[in-house]
Amino acid sequence: MLTLLTSLAALSFAQPATHPPDRALLERAASITPHQRQIEWQRLEFTMFIHFGVNTFTGREWGTGEESPAIFNPTELDAHQWARIAADAGMKAIILVAKHHDGFCLWPSAYTEHSVKNSPWRNGKGDLVREVADACAEHGLKLGLYLSPADLNAPTYGQSDLYNAYFLNQLRELLTNYGPICEVWFDGATPKDKGQVYNYRAWYSLIRELQPDAAIFGKGPDIRWVGNEAGRTRASEWSVIPLPVHPDDFHWPDMTAEDLGSLAKLRNAPHLHWYPAETDTSIRPGWFWRESENTKVRSLDDLLDCYYGAVGGNAVLLLNVPPDRRGLIHEADAARLRELGAVLRATFGNVVAGTGARSTITASTEVDGHPAAAAIDGSPDTFWTTPDWESEPSLTLSLSEPRTFNTIMIQEHIASGQRVEQFAVDVWDDTRWAVGGSGWREVAAGTTIGYKKLLRIPEERASRIRLRLLDSRVRPTIAELALYQAPTRLPAPTITRDRAGQVAITTPANATIRYTTDGSEPSSSSTPYTRPFPLPRGGIIRAQAFHADGPDLLPGAIATAEFDLAKTKWTIAAVSSEQPSAGEGAANAIDDDPSTIWHTRYSPDTPTHPHWIVIDLGEVVSLKGITYTPRPTGSNGAVLKFEVLTAPSPDGPWTQAAQGSLPTTTSNATLPHPIPLSSPHEARYLKFVAVSERHNRPWASAAEIGVITR
Repeated sequence: MLTLLTSLAALSFAQPATHPPDRALLERAASITPHQRQIEWQRLEFTMFIHFGVNTFTGREWGTGEESPAIFNPTELDAHQWARIAADAGMKAIILVAKHHDGFCLWPSAYTEHSVKNSPWRNGKGDLVREVADACAEHGLKLGLYLSPADLNAPTYGQSDLYNAYFLNQLRELLTNYGPICEVWFDGATPKDKGQVYNYRAWYSLIRELQPDAAIFGKGPDIRWVGNEAGRTRASEWSVIPLPVHPDDFHWPDMTAEDLGSLAKLRNAPHLHWYPAETDTSIRPGWFWRESENTKVRSLDDLLDCYYGAVGGNAVLLLNVPPDRRGLIHEADAARLRELGAVLRATFGNVVAGTGARSTITASTEVDGHPAAAAIDGSPDTFWTTPDWESEPSLTLSLSEPRTFNTIMIQEHIASGQRVEQFAVDVWDDTRWAVGGSGWREVAAGTTIGYKKLLRIPEERASRIRLRLLDSRVRPTIAELALYQAPTRLPAPTITRDRAGQVAITTPANATIRYTTDGSEPSSSSTPYTRPFPLPRGGIIRAQAFHADGPDLLPGAIATAEFDLAKTKWTIAAVSSEQPSAGEGAANAIDDDPSTIWHTRYSPDTPTHPHWIVIDLGEVVSLKGITYTPRPTGSNGAVLKFEVLTAPSPDGPWTQAAQGSLPTTTSNATLPHPIPLSSPHEARYLKFVAVSERHNRPWASAAEIGVITR
C-alpha cells in the first residue's frame, strides 16, 4: 500500500499507560497512513451526486435496460445551474452518474447505441458528461464519475470476459475525454440471475494508468461506503480498518458493522488498510427525481445534521440532488441548498478563536518544528505534537476577552495517521474558580477525530478553551483547532387547530410567520400569518419564521402539521364509563386538546373491560382509519387491544372495521397512533372499543380520538 511518509516516521513512540500490552499493535495501526490522492479526496469534504437518466422519465429507481433512448429529452438542461447550486451550497465536486444499471450512457459512447446519441436531446449531438465537466471547470469544482458495473442493456452482460472488455472500453472513454477525474465511483450492483463476474483488477489498473490522482470508491481500494444511506457516521469512525486478505485481492469486509476499526478488530487482522468513509445520501426519498417528492425535500436542519455528522465525523458527505425532467435542479431542492450554503458560510466564516482568528495557543508540551502555533495557522499540512506520550496532553486557546461560540472544530494530521481515541474540551469558568473550583468545565467530549471533528454545543462564552487528549494510539498530532459561532436560528413555529377548525400559528416576538396550505415549502413570499384561519376539511400546513429585522438574517426551522376533519360537528353519542367528577369525561376525547383525557370510572366503583366510546361525526364520512392518542402523562388506561366499529346510526347495525393491538413502546407515546381500517367505511357513527389495557388493569383512557379520511 502506498503511504505518505512524514517527518515522524523514524521516531519512536512511548505509549500511554492504558495501552502497554498492545504497543506493537498500536504502532502498527498508527503507521498506516493515506496516499496523497486519499488526502486530497478527504479535503473535498462535501460533494454533489447527480442521478439523471432514463429513470428520470420513467419514475423508476432501477431501469430495465429496455427503455427507448427517445424518452430522454430534457428540454431546459443546464449543467451550469447544477454547478452554481453545488458551489453555493459549499460543495467542492460533482459526481455524475454517467451510466446507471439500465445501461443508458449520458455520453455518446462508441460501444453502444443505448446512449444520448440516439435521443432527441440536442438532436442526438449532446454529451452530458462534457457539459458537466465544462460546468465544473467554470465554477471551480472537481469532477467525479459513476459508471455502474451492472448493465441490463448490454447483450454481453453475464458473459464475463466479453462484458469486462466492453466495460473497460467505456471506462477508457470516460477517463480520457473529460479532463482530470477526482473520483471513480463503483457500487456493488450485481443482478444475481446474470452470472457476471467483474474484473476489478483490470478496472483499477486502467484507472491508475489514466487518472492516477482519482480515488476509487466502493468496490475499490481508496474509499469505503460508510455502511448506510442515512447520512450518518459512527460515533467512532476509524480510517484504518482490518482486511481479511491483501487489498489487491478485492475482498472487502461488511461495512455495515458498528465497529470497524477498534483495537479489538485490528488485533488479529492479517492486513490493515487506510480506508476512509464516504457518506452517501439523497436530498429526497429516492435517488432519481419524481414529481411526487417535490414536497419531500429534506429540511435544512436534517441536512445540517448530515453535514455535521459526516464532514464532522471523519467522512466525506456525498449528497444526491437529482435534476428533474427539464434537466434542472428543482426549485425546492435549489432553495434548500442555498439555505444550507448560507448557514455554512455564516458559521465557518465567523471564526471566534483558532484558525485565522486573533488568539494565542499554548501546549502542555511540544516538539521542535511542531509547535502549538501550528494548530491555528490555517494549514492542514502543519501540526502540533508532543515529544513523548504524557498524561492528558493539552492545547489551550486564549482570547483577549471572552467570546461567544457554539461550534468546535478539531483536525488530526492524517498524513501521520489516525491516532486519537478519546478527547474532551473544557472552557475556563471564572465563577467556578472564584469559589475554589478548578475553573475548568467540560463542555464536549468524544472518541475519534480523524480528518475533522465538528462539535455543536450549547452557546458558551469564555476567554480560554482547552483541548485534552485523553487517549491516543501513539502521541497525537493536531493540525487545526478552532471555535465558531453558528447563527442562532429562530425555532420552528407551533401550529395548532381547535375544535372549530381554526388554525393558529405562534412563534417568538420580532418575527414574521409565512405559511403554505398545499404542503409546499414556505418562503419569504408565502402568505403571511396574521390571524387564525379556517381549515375544517384538513390539509398540510407548513410554516416558517422570518426575522422581522431584515431579509439577510437566517429564517427559522420549518414546522409541518397535517390535519384531517375538524371535530366541529362531533358529539359523544354514548360511553360505557367516564369520570366527569375528576374532569375526565368522554367529551375530552374529541375536544382537540391532548392535555385533557377521557378516563373510565374508577370511583366509587371500577367497571372492567371492554370499555367503549361512541362518536357521532355529525355527517356521513368516508373513513380510511382512525387515530388514538394516549394520555400525555402516566399510563393508566393506555389501550393495548382494541376494536373499531362503524354504523350509519347510533342503533347500528355495527360493522367491524379494525381490530388489533397498539404498540407498547414509550417512544412518541403521546403522538396519535394511526389505525388503518380494513377497507374504506361510509359511516356517521364511530365506536372505539378498549378490549384490554397495557398493564392488565381494568381502566381505559384516551387523550384524543380522531379520523383518517385523506
